[in-house]
Amino acid sequence: MGDCRRVGVAVDFSPCSRKALKWAVDNLTRSGDHLILITVRPEGYYESGEMQLWEATGSPLIPLSDLTNAHIMKKYGLTPDPETLDMVSTAASQKEITVLMKIYWGDAREKLCESIDNVPLDSLVIGNRGLGKIKRAIMGSVSNFVVNNATCPVTVVKSHD
Repeated sequence: MGDCRRVGVAVDFSPCSRKALKWAVDNLTRSGDHLILITVRPEGYYESGEMQLWEATGSPLIPLSDLTNAHIMKKYGLTPDPETLDMVSTAASQKEITVLMKIYWGDAREKLCESIDNVPLDSLVIGNRGLGKIKRAIMGSVSNFVVNNATCPVTVVKSHD
């Protein structure tokens, strides 16, 4: 098990993040790997729940059994979509990988880069919404920022074919 790799996938439960997840499962993961879903939620004021404890450092690593439990995920303010859950559950059993999730709160660009060193990750797969040059210049591109600032290999999966 010395070959265990930690493959991160940025997931926001959108179609482009599901495409990145599918690409990572199909092309990158192998038996014994840890597939770590990295989710970044916007900052906010939370009156209750575990989120207050982990706003600065992110959540603990959440196992697949908790990821599929709607009650537990509600505590984190997440509602994973059935397609993503099915994809990771199938990958875990068929490819013999361990699926975990880590949730951060804040700016997606910064938190994804932080996750690389904090988890730590051997590689990161991220989706790309396919913004045009003007929108990307105004709004900023998460994938461009991560590619230019990450301390591990990053694969960007384009949302369009």
